Amino acid sequence: MKKILFVCMGNICRSPAAEGVMKSLVNKNGMKDKIYVDSAGTIDYHAGEFPDPRMIEAASERGYELNHRARQITKSDLENFDYIITMDDQIYRSVQRLDTQKKYQHKIFKMTDFLTEMKADEIPDPYYGSKEDFEYSLDLIEDAAKGLLKHIQNEI
Repeated sequence: MKKILFVCMGNICRSPAAEGVMKSLVNKNGMKDKIYVDSAGTIDYHAGEFPDPRMIEAASERGYELNHRARQITKSDLENFDYIITMDDQIYRSVQRLDTQKKYQHKIFKMTDFLTEMKADEIPDPYYGSKEDFEYSLDLIEDAAKGLLKHIQNEI
């Protein structure tokens, strides 16, 4: 089974959205028994909280369910997951630094590495933005999730 961990800062906007989108794709493609999906944040400020209500609403309007409880990424996640997918450059560097022995660098990617149609360097954090910012982040996440699933399907 391939294990994917999506990571953003607080684990209440982008990474739970990516988790929800990917779970939906995995289910639609009949791969529930082949791919496990989770998410985490680099900080523990929101630990135990549900995703941001604005992201829940935006995702729900597209048919995604976000019911994850925020948690902080751990060193054991680096070992336990096959893909650690980060949302922006800052998160990417934070996760790389967590890998103090440099054993898992090959598992760490940026979500935008898997974009298939859209162009972006990062999935922007919509937390301080408008509804349109949440929609744009979801657009990027949906595109990249499709690319990531295709990438994994080619490996299995």
